[in-house]
Amino acid sequence: MTEVKVGIDWSTFKPIPGFDCLKWKDERQAQILKETENMSTQEVLDYFRKGSEAFQREIAEIRRKKQEGGD
Repeated sequence: MTEVKVGIDWSTFKPIPGFDCLKWKDERQAQILKETENMSTQEVLDYFRKGSEAFQREIAEIRRKKQEGGD
């Protein structure tokens, strides 16, 4: 089987001691379900759009700081 490279060297990401990824995922999914359970389809779409926009702003800020030489 040939290994497929997707542009990310995952070996550079070190594990975070004590962090349980599946537990975090399950907790976050439960939180999202609780926050959206009484929303209409449009409200749920808006919920995820707003989250996506906030994430994009966060990434842009990290990139800006990295370009300026800061962490």
